[in-house]
Amino acid sequence: MTYHQRMAEAAKGAIEVEAALRSSSAQVQLVRYHFAEPPESVLRTDGAFRVELCLTSRHRSSRGRFQDQWAAQRFERIGDIFVMPPNLELLAKSDEASSLTSIICELAPEPMLKLFDGRPALTDQHLRATLDVRDAKVRQVLLRLAEEAKQPGFASEMLVELLAGQLTIELFRLGGAIGKGQPHGGLAPWQLRLIDERLKEVREAPTLPVLADLCRISVRQLTRGFRASRGASIGAYVAESQMEHAKRLLASDQSVTAIAAALGFASSSNFCFAFRRAAGMTPGQFRQTLLRH
Repeated sequence: MTYHQRMAEAAKGAIEVEAALRSSSAQVQLVRYHFAEPPESVLRTDGAFRVELCLTSRHRSSRGRFQDQWAAQRFERIGDIFVMPPNLELLAKSDEASSLTSIICELAPEPMLKLFDGRPALTDQHLRATLDVRDAKVRQVLLRLAEEAKQPGFASEMLVELLAGQLTIELFRLGGAIGKGQPHGGLAPWQLRLIDERLKEVREAPTLPVLADLCRISVRQLTRGFRASRGASIGAYVAESQMEHAKRLLASDQSVTAIAAALGFASSSNFCFAFRRAAGMTPGQFRQTLLRH
């Protein structure tokens, strides 16, 4: 039984592979998860690094535990991007059962290790960080792989190989930076945690002065420090968080007017305009795409 078959059986659902690409060092799949009930499954990659980006916003209740490394009661949040190091077992679960679409890239370890002297030691900090990778460059590479999987063009195999190499470098840079403290000029871990906790709240988007006050720094320090820490602007990060909220709410039976109010928009028309500008479709069209799946 293959890895995907084991995962599907354990989750009591099904995995539909919508597209696939392969190169000498990477395998890329665009998959849709269908769950008959809230999933709970054991994930394991045999020898490969597995990187996954959920394209439809992962369940807010998603959480995981590395079974041989963490105590039975310890679970950490699984974010939109997570990485599975080789030969580890992750018990993943969620309290929701809505379908998800993801791009998965499995990286062969040999080409990766040739680029570096060795793999960084997997400390507890590393393991916790792998479950919620928040890096703009990693996200961009995975989105490019998803685009290529959906509409492959000339020399797709070569492009996948190049993107896999870029992804490898970005992941190893992140791994090497963990445990060395905050980046020069970056925000402290407690400040980043406060920002993330505020953005998890389903309400109006916070302003820069509000976040700066939360972190006890100036707006200038906030914008510079956040970019140094996360590799993305704080404005783009807030907008992405609000879009995730909007997509989750649109997957429910709430009206567009109620969703607009919950996210702090003055009117439903303002919400629709902002959503279409960000997603390339109206809220109604987005809901239709969910119904088709």
